[in-house]
Amino acid sequence: MAERIRVARIGAAHGIRGEVRLWPFTQDPMDVASYGELESEDGARRFTIEALRPAKEFLVARLSGVADRDAAEKLANLELFVPRERLPAIEEGDTWYHADLIGLAAVTEDGLAIGTVTAIHNFGAGDIIEITPEEGAVLMLTFTEASVPKVDLEAKRIFVLPPTESE
Repeated sequence: MAERIRVARIGAAHGIRGEVRLWPFTQDPMDVASYGELESEDGARRFTIEALRPAKEFLVARLSGVADRDAAEKLANLELFVPRERLPAIEEGDTWYHADLIGLAAVTEDGLAIGTVTAIHNFGAGDIIEITPEEGAVLMLTFTEASVPKVDLEAKRIFVLPPTESE
């Protein structure tokens, strides 16, 4: 399991005072400010969210050490992470951190290998799980109990019901 979890991505600068557009990857978007200091993937840059407010399709954040538009523009597309231990524990059930699913083997209920989970996407209508097979085209499935009836983190695999040819 991942030691650090990606919780947000910085977008474009917002205004002239150093604010940035922020896309959180947390269940409640505003929770991104509650995890303390955020860091770049390599750990070289660290930020504290000093102010956060919702906008139409993103959040607007004022980050420590970012005082003007030029500094904000240099942060565009920067991914932000926190150490896993700062995140709340997940109770047993139907909730997982996406980072825990990446790399799991995808198999049918009969044990036939389908591929490996390479990404989880959400384009606004629910999670989509991306499975990359050894050969052939990438498979995209809705991440619902109907298409992914079981996730077994201990065995490092998910069970999937791939669509039939008529679907």
